[in-house]
Amino acid sequence: MISSHKPVYVAIISLGCSKNLVDSECMTRILLDDQMHLVTDPSAANVIVVNTCGFIESAKKEAIDTILEMAEYKKPKGNCDFLVVTGCLAQRYAEDIRRDLPEVDEVLGTGHYQDIAKAIRALYGEYEGPVENFIGEPGSLAHMRMNRVVSTNVFAWLKIAEGCSNRCAYCAIPMIRGPYRSRPLEDLVQEAAFLADSGSSEIILTAQDTTRYGMDLYGKRMLPELIREISKIDTVRLIRIMYTYSDGITDELVREIAENPKVAHYIDMPIQHGDDFVLKSMNRHDSSATITDSINRLRNKIPGIILRTTVMVGFPGETKEAFENLLKNLDVWAFDRLGCFIFSPEENTDAFNMMGKVRKDTAQKRFDILMSRQKEISMKRNEARLQQIVDVTIESISEDGIFYIGRSFGEAPEVDPSIYVAATNDPLEIGQSYVVRIVDFSEYDLTGVTEK
Repeated sequence: MISSHKPVYVAIISLGCSKNLVDSECMTRILLDDQMHLVTDPSAANVIVVNTCGFIESAKKEAIDTILEMAEYKKPKGNCDFLVVTGCLAQRYAEDIRRDLPEVDEVLGTGHYQDIAKAIRALYGEYEGPVENFIGEPGSLAHMRMNRVVSTNVFAWLKIAEGCSNRCAYCAIPMIRGPYRSRPLEDLVQEAAFLADSGSSEIILTAQDTTRYGMDLYGKRMLPELIREISKIDTVRLIRIMYTYSDGITDELVREIAENPKVAHYIDMPIQHGDDFVLKSMNRHDSSATITDSINRLRNKIPGIILRTTVMVGFPGETKEAFENLLKNLDVWAFDRLGCFIFSPEENTDAFNMMGKVRKDTAQKRFDILMSRQKEISMKRNEARLQQIVDVTIESISEDGIFYIGRSFGEAPEVDPSIYVAATNDPLEIGQSYVVRIVDFSEYDLTGVTEK
């Protein structure tokens, strides 16, 4: 493939969600296999790769700002020869990027991560073969590599599927990443073993809809069986489940979480709204009743389970009454953790031209009201954890050097608060787990002390 190997130093800037991070880790492995060198400082890079998100307007703005920022490192100002853009923004707006951002030298879509080394070698004139267009239908899973280079500490994301087939009215993901494609179970178990043996004892299952796993490949929901198989790996300490749908919270899945000692008593279930009219307009599969049923079954069968969700305000047709219904249901459901974002109209989605648009200032006001209410709920949920004894994995030290910072079963990385830990005896080690008693709380973080 390569006629000569020019020493190439590459920096990958990964934006967006955990699924995008996995893609960046896969590209890292591909580049290392091609004898390129990876650097974290873009000023030291010959090639900078920006792996973009393009889900909503704020993500697109961040991506464009980052591309322009990285372009400042290009010659003659800096050391960079080429700037490459990959990911969701690249897939969705390839022609716009090529036309409007001349600083960008190559664009790769979501189905072409496996071609990252080929694309870079082609830029240097070192690729022997036809140079192709790296934008196409995102149908392949070929870029998924079990021996990827994990960039996180203690935990690792395991992407169990690619794409989405749910067709929510506001979401561009099916256009960007294609239909839902489950990865073979045996491949996932093998990758989980590799990740755990490499030091990532917490495996976090991720996909656009983890509860849909297996339906396209095996004709039925296979998430519980996948969990059972991964839990057989000795080096796996904890399995965490993210991005579930309420209609996929089956009795079998609830039972697996309740009875399998390696599964965190934690579920991330983005519901998006709590008003039935809005949920129907969103083309969601659930209703306030199915959400209530799922929450009740989880809490009845798994006392102390931590529930996280994401909701949206300002969706077209969200009346004052609909917003009040959302608030009332959130009071009843009392999620431990909640993220909220304001509706972003995305081209070529069903919601883009929907009637009943909500004014931006009204949507912002609703966002502020909702998050204020959630602070009160979070305070009560955190207060209920006082004096609870949990295993906490230490991941860093606070800036003032007073506390260690870690997570228990109840905190997912990056999206949830942390537990600040004071050591009562010997210093603690990063990456190790300790028995901690929760002694204080705020609306977000918890504080604990190690048990003697």
